[in-house]
Amino acid sequence: ITFYQPKWTNKQRVLVFCARGITHRPRHLMNDLRALLPHSKADVKLDRKDKLFVVNEVCELKNCNKCIFLEMRKKKDCFLWVSQTPNGPSAKFLVENIHTMDELKLTGNCLKGSRPILSFDKKFDETPHFGILRELFNQIFSTPRSHPKSKPFIDHVLNFAIADNRIWFRSYQIAEETGSLVEIGPRFVLNLVRIFAGSFGGPTLYENPHYVSPNEHRKLLKVRAGLKYRDRIDQKVLREKRLKENELPEDEIENLFNETT
Repeated sequence: ITFYQPKWTNKQRVLVFCARGITHRPRHLMNDLRALLPHSKADVKLDRKDKLFVVNEVCELKNCNKCIFLEMRKKKDCFLWVSQTPNGPSAKFLVENIHTMDELKLTGNCLKGSRPILSFDKKFDETPHFGILRELFNQIFSTPRSHPKSKPFIDHVLNFAIADNRIWFRSYQIAEETGSLVEIGPRFVLNLVRIFAGSFGGPTLYENPHYVSPNEHRKLLKVRAGLKYRDRIDQKVLREKRLKENELPEDEIENLFNETT
């Protein structure tokens, strides 16, 4: 008896790696993404002195046509790039609220290498720029059929939701008994910065008007803290002025019996 084995025709390969100077939390997130994608490949860290266009050459050497690239700024701000190499498009995100699998210790679990169901918010169909991102995520996170490292099972869901002008990523296990969802991890929030026509550069297709850079956000927090301190000083000055205005005149009889004769 011979069984029909479908051919591996969708040869999507995703390169998942990062730049030097990355901290522990984004590095663990990168390892979690590699575990989620059986069709991913790894590479050594990219030197920070190199331009981002070098990533296209690395993808070509690794025979990859998609890329997830993480980089850090000031050891605080993590940025994530998703790109279709070498011609684009590509998108840059600020990654917020990173929680990895080891950190969360959630009860969900799925077979490593199994194929996921991709669940997208209906808001992805309302605007063109979210439509581009949906197609990028669909090609990157969907496991190609009959991939050598994949398992022919569907036991987890990757959810992309839009709230507060951000994309919220969650991973759930499909429970066998009830069909309910149990969260696996990781979880993170993507704040879109810009969509480029090329791979890691090129003309801007969309710039997020709601995006506030981390430097500007920290500056606003400092300004608010300074305003709070200035208000406290102003209140202190007003109180001293009020006490002086309401000061009672000295009473001549008050110390009359305290005087020694």
